Amino acid sequence: MKRFFAFVHKEFLHIFRDRRTLLILFGLPFVQVLLFGFALTNEIKYARIAILDNNKGIHSGQITSRLLSSGYFQLEENLISYPQIEQAFRKGTIKMVVVFPPDFDLEYERQQTSQIQLLADASEQNTAISLVNYASAIIRDYTNEQNPLTVRPMTIDIRSRMVFNPELKGAFVFVPGVMAMVLLLVSAMMTSVTIAREKEMGTMEVLAVSPLSQMQIIFGKVLPYLLLSFINGCLIIALGIFVLHIPLNGSLILLLAETLLFIFLALSIGIFISTLTNSQLVAMFASLVIMLMPTIFLSGFIFPIESMPKALQVISNIIPAKYFIAIVKGIMIKGIGIDSLLKETVILVGMSVVFIVISLKKLKTRSA
Repeated sequence: MKRFFAFVHKEFLHIFRDRRTLLILFGLPFVQVLLFGFALTNEIKYARIAILDNNKGIHSGQITSRLLSSGYFQLEENLISYPQIEQAFRKGTIKMVVVFPPDFDLEYERQQTSQIQLLADASEQNTAISLVNYASAIIRDYTNEQNPLTVRPMTIDIRSRMVFNPELKGAFVFVPGVMAMVLLLVSAMMTSVTIAREKEMGTMEVLAVSPLSQMQIIFGKVLPYLLLSFINGCLIIALGIFVLHIPLNGSLILLLAETLLFIFLALSIGIFISTLTNSQLVAMFASLVIMLMPTIFLSGFIFPIESMPKALQVISNIIPAKYFIAIVKGIMIKGIGIDSLLKETVILVGMSVVFIVISLKKLKTRSA
């Protein structure tokens, strides 16, 4: 064991001497989590809209005020005729137009019903749907407040409530995915490069004939990065909780344990990649291609897996980030325990064992 710890100590010295490695290990995750947490979000705020109020009555004015004070909309211009609607959309200065008919107040007070037309720019489909939903909800709330005792015959009263993320914050969606992507990418890239470096420098053969076993060489390479990446993971979790205000409704110990398991899996993938390559450049490129693209597109990070074609849904089952994202969301947002996350945990353990065993066999083959 004395030789093993001396080998681990040497690996720590290699890492701390290389400032680029430290920058990638700690600087890149910090920037990416803040970037995705604050800048990249699907929340819509202060969308520019136009109002065509042909009525100019009390109710149309109050509804307009409700819309503009909600934080979702800001008034770009008041229109005076229908032809101006198309011109406004063509200029691209507005996302939605709210049209009140000339007899809006009269019809509303006489029959307790009237019509409002919402026109949205569907060239941005998701934005258009969100804006129409926001406006419809605000108008529906206004109507309910004005007529609380009105009983509408044959009407189904639908009352929805968003569970776990009532304010629909984008950080709740993006940060778990960013955690998975950053930890997987950085950890795999670091370990894939470190063994490839030994091959380029010709010192891998020296290690192969050293008193250390293949298992000790692999774990000696992995252990420093495991500790440093775990510190990195703790910083990312703290950043999510204290800066991006993501709740921690579950067990912190379980979250840290699952993070450690996922980092070990990422490092084992990096070791596996390093056994297939002979240069640092190829190892880094392979890590980026193998880890980055599938994690972004097939893990459920950005696109829902349920909406993918069947073939891609099957492929997504071999993407490690898919399971870690489910674990992070489950522990932090839903507050569930290990009994509900047993399947994901077992899959991550199984993947780690498979990659370590294959890497050991390939290293033994090369040594032979």
